Amino acid sequence: MLGIFDKLKAGLTKTRQAFTERVATILRRRKIDEDVYEELEETLLAADVGFETTQFLLDHMQKEARRNKLETADQLVPVLQSAINVILGEDPEPLQFVKDGLTVILFVGVNGVGKTTTIGKMASKWRHEGKKVVIAAGDTFRAAAIEQLVVWGERAGVEVIRQSTGSDAAAVIFDAISAAKARGADLLLCDTAGRLQNKVHLMAELEKVYRVIDREIPGAPHEVFLVLDATTGQNAIVQAKMFHEIARVTGIVLTKLDGTAKGGVVIGVKKALDIPVKWIGFGEGIEDLEPFSSTMFAKALFEGFQTMEKED
Repeated sequence: MLGIFDKLKAGLTKTRQAFTERVATILRRRKIDEDVYEELEETLLAADVGFETTQFLLDHMQKEARRNKLETADQLVPVLQSAINVILGEDPEPLQFVKDGLTVILFVGVNGVGKTTTIGKMASKWRHEGKKVVIAAGDTFRAAAIEQLVVWGERAGVEVIRQSTGSDAAAVIFDAISAAKARGADLLLCDTAGRLQNKVHLMAELEKVYRVIDREIPGAPHEVFLVLDATTGQNAIVQAKMFHEIARVTGIVLTKLDGTAKGGVVIGVKKALDIPVKWIGFGEGIEDLEPFSSTMFAKALFEGFQTMEKED
């Protein structure tokens, strides 16, 4: 079985090919000049690092090059890697379970990003680690969302509390909290609707859900995870900004990282909103979800860089 770093390295293959290999080509055996920075800018933008983050990285490299009197482009590699490490920051803290009580996690995100899949994977992970888990099917707007969550619940061996399509989401969450408490559960995972195009309605619905959760379990939800699809690149950052305004997001789950060359969005989201990426998804398998490590991400992104330089 692959370790976390090997999974991350494999998941970043497309991004590494589009980003790291291109950077290696740009910085190989040449003097630092404006052309170098322009080509780096194109590469960073192509990896969906984002315009603001790209400008920050370029400004940082130019300042360090002048300050340290760097002459050859390959000397910019550790500067770039260090700047990315600074943006990503320390590894996020692991989930802290409430002692002798129910821990509640709320999941938000637009339809189609892998929210239901993520909830199923996380339920399976914690159940296999000895936690009693309950799922709340709070996206009552779509019948498919409820059905998919039931299927994932069966796969994970976890009970799903649900009502009919069109039911009040807060009522579903209330029932789920009551059921979780009655069953002595450790963790409640709550799905929510993802119709961001009706922002006012969604905000009102989420506020009602928050009130119900906080009334039943003061201080909850303990985490609010925004699920984003890595393949959408810059659109993921736009979604993150919108949800951050209305949903009190504490962490991001980035899905489908293995299917895109736009893994640079991890850096862009962190720089734009200072919200940590806490989990990453690599595929459709129930085990394809891992806690995010800033250190491992940066290392995996630049894996093999020196080897590429020597081969030319």
